[in-house]
Amino acid sequence: MFTRRDFSKIALSAVPAVNAMAAVNSKINGVRVGVQSYSFRQMTLDDAIKAMVDCDLHECELFAQHAERAAGAPGGGPGPGGPRPPQPPAGGPPAAAGEQKKKGGGFRPNPEAREAMRKWRLSVSMDAFKDIRKKFDAAGIMLHAFNLSFREDFSDEEIDRGFEMAKALGVKVITASSTVSAAKKLAPFADKHKMIVAMHNHSNLKDPNEFAKPEAFAAVMAMSKNFYVNLDIGHFTAAGYDPIAYLKENHKRITNIHIKDRKKEDGPNTIWGEGDTQIKGVLQLLKKEKYPIPADIEYEYQGASDSVTEVKKCLAFMKTALA
Repeated sequence: MFTRRDFSKIALSAVPAVNAMAAVNSKINGVRVGVQSYSFRQMTLDDAIKAMVDCDLHECELFAQHAERAAGAPGGGPGPGGPRPPQPPAGGPPAAAGEQKKKGGGFRPNPEAREAMRKWRLSVSMDAFKDIRKKFDAAGIMLHAFNLSFREDFSDEEIDRGFEMAKALGVKVITASSTVSAAKKLAPFADKHKMIVAMHNHSNLKDPNEFAKPEAFAAVMAMSKNFYVNLDIGHFTAAGYDPIAYLKENHKRITNIHIKDRKKEDGPNTIWGEGDTQIKGVLQLLKKEKYPIPADIEYEYQGASDSVTEVKKCLAFMKTALA
C-alpha cells in the first residue's frame, strides 16, 4: 500500500493536456482508466468535459446531475449557475434530484422540487441527451455508463424515461445508488429494455435495504440477469469487506469500479494512500487478469486544491500503481 509520502511524490508528475479531438486511449498498461464525472461536481457539464481533457482522461461514467441539468432540468446546476451538489456522508449516496440535506446527515424529499423534476423528465426531448453525447464524442471521451440513481418514489413512466435517456446517450449500462426495494420495482424495466443496471454500494451496514453487504448484491443479481454491480472499493473496504476477493469471484458481473480510499470501520474518505483501501492490489489484479472493467476515479476526499489538480494526483497514483 502506498504511504502519504509516496502519494505526494507521484502527485508531482503532471498529466499533460491532450487535443480535444485526440483518439480515445483510455488504457494504462492494459487497464481501462476513467472518471466518474461526479469528481467534478462543482462544475457545469461543459467545464467538466474540459477538465477531463485537461486530465487526459478518456472514459467517463456520467453523473445524472451533470447530464440532466445540462439538458435543462429545474433547480439550476453545478458550478457558477446553480447550487453545488452536497458532499455525501461517508457511508451514503449524494442527494438525488428533489432532495434536501437534513441537519445531522441524510436527506429529505422536497415535494415541490421532486414533482417538478418528475414532470421535466417526462417531457424533455431525448435530443438534448443526444447532444450531450456529441459533446463527449467531440472531446474524444467515451461514455461507458450513465449514473442515474432510481429511488422508490420513481413512477413507472419516470423509470422508463431513465432508460430512454441512457439510450439517447449511447450507453449500455446504467449505474445506480439505489436500494434493494427499488431494485425489485426496477427489474422488469431492465429486462424490457435489455439494458444492464449496476448497483452501487455504500457502507451503511445498519440498513438492510442499502447495498453494503455482498449478500445484498447477490440478492439483487438473482432478480434479473440484467442486474450487475458497480463496485466502489472505498465503500466496500469501509464496510469491512475485501474488494480483491470480491472482484476475483464476481468479475463477470461487475461493470465498473469506483476507485477511492477510505478507512475501515466506516471511516472517512482519505487522500489516496492514507486509507485502508487496497487500490494498488485491485489495479494490479485488473492488469494481471486482463479484466475489461473500467477503473473510474471518484474524487471524494477533501483535497487541498481544486478538483482538476486533485484528480490529476489520483491519476498519477494509478499510473504508479500500474507500473
